[in-house]
Amino acid sequence: MRKLVYLISILLLLVPSARIVAAGQNADSNAKVAKIKRNVTKLGVGSKATATITLNDGSKVKGYVYSVADEDFVIRNRKTDAATTIRYADVKNVDDDRGRRNAKLAALFVGIGAAITVVAVFGAIAANER
Repeated sequence: MRKLVYLISILLLLVPSARIVAAGQNADSNAKVAKIKRNVTKLGVGSKATATITLNDGSKVKGYVYSVADEDFVIRNRKTDAATTIRYADVKNVDDDRGRRNAKLAALFVGIGAAITVVAVFGAIAANER
């Protein structure tokens, strides 16, 4: 009889804590969905709103954001113009594709220009010392 009382009392103590843990996990997923929704909304809508969407299953979808709704959004492939509807809960990461190529090219050209300038300065110093 005592074992039964102990078992019931332990169960009564553990059930509320399990609910708290489950509520915490639900709050985390709601926060994640809100963050993804904010990132997609920040991209905007139209052909300039390009992105790479990583889904929870690991697959990636590239294209531009065509429309945004409360529970999902539509992304269209630039080449095929095929529409894909994606739920916010299915998204792992939103990667903004705007301007990266141009920024990389600009950094490359600045680096090359700096290297040429340094070589020219050292060349002039070496020529004057002779």
